[in-house]
Amino acid sequence: MPSYEYIVRTQDGKRLEGKIEAENLNRANEKLEEKKFTIVKLKENEVAFDFLGPFLDRLNLEMEKFKNRIPLSTLVFFTRQLSTMFSAGLTLEKSIFFLSQEEKNKKFKKILGDLDQNIKRGMLLSDTLERHPGVFSNLFISMVRAGEVSGKLSETLEELAEYLETVEETQRKVKSAMYYPVFIIGFLVVTLFLTFTYLIPSFSDVYDQLGSELPYYTVLMVNIGEWLQANVFFVLLSSFTSLATIWMATLTDSGKLLKDRMLLRIPIFGKIIKDNILSKFSKTFGILVNAGVPIIDTLNLVKKVVDNRVYELATIEASTNIENGANISQALKNTGEFPSVMIQLLSTGEETGEIDTLSLKASEFYTKQVNASVDRLTSIIEPLLIILVGGVIGIIVVATYLPIFHFGTALSDY
Repeated sequence: MPSYEYIVRTQDGKRLEGKIEAENLNRANEKLEEKKFTIVKLKENEVAFDFLGPFLDRLNLEMEKFKNRIPLSTLVFFTRQLSTMFSAGLTLEKSIFFLSQEEKNKKFKKILGDLDQNIKRGMLLSDTLERHPGVFSNLFISMVRAGEVSGKLSETLEELAEYLETVEETQRKVKSAMYYPVFIIGFLVVTLFLTFTYLIPSFSDVYDQLGSELPYYTVLMVNIGEWLQANVFFVLLSSFTSLATIWMATLTDSGKLLKDRMLLRIPIFGKIIKDNILSKFSKTFGILVNAGVPIIDTLNLVKKVVDNRVYELATIEASTNIENGANISQALKNTGEFPSVMIQLLSTGEETGEIDTLSLKASEFYTKQVNASVDRLTSIIEPLLIILVGGVIGIIVVATYLPIFHFGTALSDY
């Protein structure tokens, strides 16, 4: 008989997770409702292969994100408004209802309508947010849940709004820095493809008429161009298939770990990615600890936020060490993934009892590091791209017109 994983709320508001066996999904739903549970999440338990469950979960999440592409600016505005309205004394139900009425984005308006209906049925805000993983991140859901548990939902929403505004600002700076190079590199790739596929082969007839031996690099370039022209559809299909295969491989645990390790080792960009991860880790850790969430529960939530398999595994390892008696800073240090600056700040925080405050200080430090790196990258990337484009085009031009230097030999043969 199939088994199903569930997350439910009891009548007194307690959250329960577990598995239930039933003939089908509808029957599993009926069994839980018979016990007067409010169903938060219910899905079939995958048992085919170890990698299949995580792979399907990530694939579904990517499809959900693609289907509900909500701009971060819209989410920031919603969070800020919800925080303001809730702190002013309005109930969550009324706040979300009013926001759904005013929302202009049709997809997000529909989601807010669903939130409104679920809250009216007695569900917690975090539980109804969890029904839309493609819109609300693990960080968003975790922080809202922490606010509900601690009774500081208004303050947590305010902190979440400020955090999302910081993320939006950082993303805007990174995207602004990347638009130009992505456009130039894309344009260069398309130009090279068209040059080798259509332009270079047209020179082969001219070269044949010269009757003299061509330079090695010119022959190589002509051969590449003729092969591309003859196999253009094969190249396009192979490229698409390869990219799709790589993307799907990154949805598995092993593939995601390999991808994340490689990203962290990319010169310049790897440091930006690492600093951004450490900023998210420190920020989330500080906010959750300040909200009164136990350390083990905090780390279980933080591991979902870092969005990097390397640091996810490191966080799990640190959590295990803490359960075995290690202090927080030593547990993180033992993983070998967290830098000494962050470890020192957390160690000081443990000694002074202000680990949440110093964790937030660490987040500010790494956020500034990201911004500084992006600014430096912006200043050097344009001249580097000019050199790259000029070099590639120069090589093609030289290789194409190199036979001109052999024209004398060719003409003397006539």
